[in-house]
Amino acid sequence: MHRRIGAPLFALALAVSAPLAIPPTTSAAPSAPVNSCGETGFDPSSAAGGGPALPGNVDIRFPWPQIVTVPMNDPAQDQTRVPQDPLPTDPCADPCPDLTDSAPEPTEQDPGSSGSASSGSASSGSSSSDSSSSGSDGSSVPRFSITPDIEPIPIPIPGPKPDVPPAPDPVSPPVEVAPQSQAPQPPDVGSTRLVAQLTGHGSINRTDKRWQVDGTDLGITWESKPGEVAIAFGDTFGTDWEPPGANGTDWRSNVLGHSTDRDLSDGLTIDSMVQDSRCHAAEVLGSRKIKNWETTTIPTSGFAIGDRQYMSYMSVRRWSIIPGLWYTNYGGIAHSDDDGQTWTKDPHARWDNLFGLNNFQVAAMVPAGDHVYMFGTPNGRLGTVAVARVPQDQVLNKSAYQYWVDGEWSPVGEKWPTPILHDTAAELSVRYDATRGLWQMSYLDTVAGAIVLREATSPQGEWTKGVPVVHSSDYPAMYGGFIHPWSTENDLYFTMSEWDSYNVYLMHTTLR
Repeated sequence: MHRRIGAPLFALALAVSAPLAIPPTTSAAPSAPVNSCGETGFDPSSAAGGGPALPGNVDIRFPWPQIVTVPMNDPAQDQTRVPQDPLPTDPCADPCPDLTDSAPEPTEQDPGSSGSASSGSASSGSSSSDSSSSGSDGSSVPRFSITPDIEPIPIPIPGPKPDVPPAPDPVSPPVEVAPQSQAPQPPDVGSTRLVAQLTGHGSINRTDKRWQVDGTDLGITWESKPGEVAIAFGDTFGTDWEPPGANGTDWRSNVLGHSTDRDLSDGLTIDSMVQDSRCHAAEVLGSRKIKNWETTTIPTSGFAIGDRQYMSYMSVRRWSIIPGLWYTNYGGIAHSDDDGQTWTKDPHARWDNLFGLNNFQVAAMVPAGDHVYMFGTPNGRLGTVAVARVPQDQVLNKSAYQYWVDGEWSPVGEKWPTPILHDTAAELSVRYDATRGLWQMSYLDTVAGAIVLREATSPQGEWTKGVPVVHSSDYPAMYGGFIHPWSTENDLYFTMSEWDSYNVYLMHTTLR
């Protein structure tokens, strides 16, 4: 599985022939983080690695079509859940060493062999099998290989008939006037710092040892109940994951954790994760994992109303050959009534991706007042932002939604939504600060090469210009930018993903 959603910013900028602006930095690029156990994490800054290295093997792939039969209906998801045992009192102790710790390799020596003879034999035997050879100047020359890249051609076949609940009764919401309000002053952004690595080896949460989360991304947070936030991650890989990027056999399309950590100044502590077996984070939203049918299902936002939680997600049909882009089947909503342990994808609350133009494929949903507001873009990273709203008691009834169209809330299906921003945006995150009556939106601006922050006094805007909070000049393979709901008017906390290390970091920006 080769995933391209997190391709570095410069690759996407080149692909769309847009200049990648590198503005003056406001961020302090860190060195590799080290957790309290002395484990070194991954450095997401531009200083990491000392520049590109010459590969030992260049794999040239060519498409190889393969017919795959696919039952039309999704199979029932395994909802097995295992309660998490209390974490060890010693944070550096591994709760499941038999699952996460590699056994030491045995060392054997032949007392009858001399060291020099053994070394000579190994050297002469390996020269012909290396993936690269050395030139006269000692440099490494890559070895080229041609490999077929399987391109599935899905053929749908009948499958088990699912038990589909009836659709909600249709409603006809009225047309309501909703002019844009004047934009506030743009946010005054101060310095940005990396607070902590949240996932993977060397992270403060040691997710590799506790839940077999070695590589993951996103880290979307919402208040799941008073005093608790849920944290949704995207494609996740276990103990055989290796950087860079998304790879490995223990692939879960998404996982979910919970945190009660109120002090974010030193990081975000994950208390627990939803498990399907001992020390193993469960895939909470199932996916078919069939390229050109449904490659994966990625969370895009979450919120809670009473005891029910909702999660918006996108069903990804395939990753594009252009880095940083992808194609979806639809954007949907799932819900959970057991604090996120199990989830149900609603079969009716879906926005199909007709001709790749539907604005609600990558959605950020936020409750405010009597409504839930849904901000969305088309699939990929190059779409404009539109907004819809729905009464809080009708979230799963698509007919109850209203699009914002030219200064009015208009029923879904009557008119096409009007963009609320002139620029394109990627991976939206939206927060409503009820104490100030202020909306905040962050997203990846691929042209500016930055994660930017905008503010408005109404969901439809007008929105301020995008002010960079972190730049690709400091973190060239960054993406995401999901606001923590417990941010304040002075302290903006958000999660940032980094493609090469393929893990999640907590960032802090001072707002003046």
